[in-house]
Amino acid sequence: MEKEIFVVTAAGNDGPELKTIGSPGENFGSVTVGATYNNLTSSLVATLEVDEKPYTVIPMVGSSKLEESITGKIIFGGYGKIEELEELDVKDAILIVERGSNVEGELLYFSIKENNAANAGAKALIVYNNKSGIFLGELIHEFMESGYKPQIPVVSMDREEGLEIKESIRENNNATMQLFYNPDFVAHFSSRGPVSPFYIKPEIVAPGAYINTTQNNAGYNFTSGTSYAAPHVSGAAALLLQKNPELHHHEIKSILLTTVEPVSDAYGQEFSIYETGAGRLDIGNAYDAKLIIMPPNFVVNVSSDKLIAEKEFKLKLIESTLDNFDVKFEGPEFIKFAYILEGDALQIKMNVTEENFGDHEGKLIINHDDTRYVIPFLLHYTPGLISVNQQNQKLFFEIYHPEEWSFAKISVINSKDGEIDTATATPNKKASIEVYENAEYWIDAKIRVKGNTSNAFNTIEINSIVENPDRINIINIPEKQMGIIAVIVIITAIVGLVVKRK
Repeated sequence: MEKEIFVVTAAGNDGPELKTIGSPGENFGSVTVGATYNNLTSSLVATLEVDEKPYTVIPMVGSSKLEESITGKIIFGGYGKIEELEELDVKDAILIVERGSNVEGELLYFSIKENNAANAGAKALIVYNNKSGIFLGELIHEFMESGYKPQIPVVSMDREEGLEIKESIRENNNATMQLFYNPDFVAHFSSRGPVSPFYIKPEIVAPGAYINTTQNNAGYNFTSGTSYAAPHVSGAAALLLQKNPELHHHEIKSILLTTVEPVSDAYGQEFSIYETGAGRLDIGNAYDAKLIIMPPNFVVNVSSDKLIAEKEFKLKLIESTLDNFDVKFEGPEFIKFAYILEGDALQIKMNVTEENFGDHEGKLIINHDDTRYVIPFLLHYTPGLISVNQQNQKLFFEIYHPEEWSFAKISVINSKDGEIDTATATPNKKASIEVYENAEYWIDAKIRVKGNTSNAFNTIEINSIVENPDRINIINIPEKQMGIIAVIVIITAIVGLVVKRK
């Protein structure tokens, strides 16, 4: 990125839990891409609710779209064998069974389980995993019986959730299943954020499920993974550079991230910022964009002692003017929003009007020349506050909290390389940390309050340090290398003494 390269990374395939993005997707400067389904008929999505609680399920290959949802009582059917179902009344019920068999070496294909369930009168079948994690099952395969066709919808689910449903089954429970096409549904495997309280990951999602792509031996096959979502973003960047070779990498990033389309779940609710970032890549919108907005997303911090957050955006026109320009706020109702446009600078102000501590997300929607631009944000609202002041090469910190606090651990993170320095503070001892280069530094304070930990965040931009390229920053030398240097220094000194004596 220092060499003006536009870097795209896959988010990873460890979803659907939060905090599952690893390296290199967690890198601050790259564009991290999660996966959605695509607009082919293979983009079949399933939902399941048991007693109004939603569960994550995946339709098995061979299941079909439902015209209306299936509702019924849920019954546990062992492994879905004929003899097990003969002892149960599963007519018009949703049957849940375990994957595999309790007999070693017995092959109970999903097609066999489906056929047994359908013949017993079940409306739908759920197969939970016999080991940790979720899986994608196939009803249509080379070992199925001749002439076999699925009769009822079949979905797979995680073992832990399957056991939870099994153990909660009672006489009057109620379940609802739906299968439908939704091209912008986030793929279950797509890794989620957050990775840091100071920036947003993933930034964007793109088609990465059932992608018809090249294989060995000049073939094609449907393949899934965020590694197939990331190339859509790389390809979009190439198109933008082909149209405008003068674009910088941060400008490409801004165009792609701000011209996205929203991504909603099965119930019409938009996915969270930790799941989709700004939204789903829209190459057409990006290609036609006439405005670059910097930054394309942001994080701000407020506290009980500092209720107003401000942010400035730089606007750059590719063409057109700023005459047809307006900003709308989509976020929590307790945040009062205002903005001022002065030249190429957009100044916004968010004022928190009631006590509602926690992390809150929202979006700024900018409309310009018939194009809609999206700028997602994350707002940390904390009881405590950490202030930071620079004096030469030192940062000095002060902690405020409305309740009595006893101890604080302060971490200072260099946004350029992720290097972390720490310091501690008490009500009677202020903390300071020395910094050695110009960069944006992220401040993360963990404050001990009556036996609990309360967070506070801040950032500071340092640009007044006169950097010495020849200076050896001993602070940043790893412990092992420090030991080697120490040994070399000692040996040099001893040799020097010996030579001097001779």
